[in-house]
Amino acid sequence: MKKVVVISTSLRPGSNSNMLAEQFAEGAKAVGHEVEFISLRGKEIKFCVGCLSCQKTAACVIKDDVPGIMESVLNADVVCWATPIYYYEMSGQMKTLIDRMNAMYPKDYKFRDIYLLTTAAENEDFTPKRTESGLMGWIECYEKCELKAHLFCGGVGGPKEIEGNAKLQEAYEMGKQV
Repeated sequence: MKKVVVISTSLRPGSNSNMLAEQFAEGAKAVGHEVEFISLRGKEIKFCVGCLSCQKTAACVIKDDVPGIMESVLNADVVCWATPIYYYEMSGQMKTLIDRMNAMYPKDYKFRDIYLLTTAAENEDFTPKRTESGLMGWIECYEKCELKAHLFCGGVGGPKEIEGNAKLQEAYEMGKQV
C-alpha cells in the first residue's frame, strides 16, 4: 500500500482538472492505496518573498496553509498534480505552491512517482508541453523521483465539460496503476 497525495490546483467550481483528479484518487483507493486529496480551493497560499530563510531552517517564515501541504507531500510515496492550463501554462496557484515548497528542498522526502493531470480548452498536441516542462523544473530538484505519466484532456473549457469524456476513465485507470 502506498501513500498517495493528489493536489487539485483549480479554484473553479466544476473544474475539469479537479474531476480528473477525483477519478485518479478513486482509482488509487480502489486498489487499496491510502489517498489524501488536497484541493487548493479555499486554501491560503501566499507568494514566496525570496528570503531563502527556508534553506537554512527547512521551514518557511510565511504562515498560511502551505506547511501542512508540504508535510503531506514529503510523506507521500506518490504525488499527483492536477491543473487547468491557462495560456499554455500551469495555473498560477500551482506555480505559487511549487515556489513556496522551496522549504522542502533541504529535507528528506519519500515521494518517488509524480503524475500530472491537465485540462485545457485548447486541444493541440503542444498545449500541455509548457505545463509539463514547468513541473519538470520542480521534479528535477528531487533526484529520487520521476514523472511517471501525464494525462492531458483538451477541448474542455467550461465547468464540467469533461463529463462523459473517456479521459475520466483513463485517470481512474492511471490511479489504479500507481
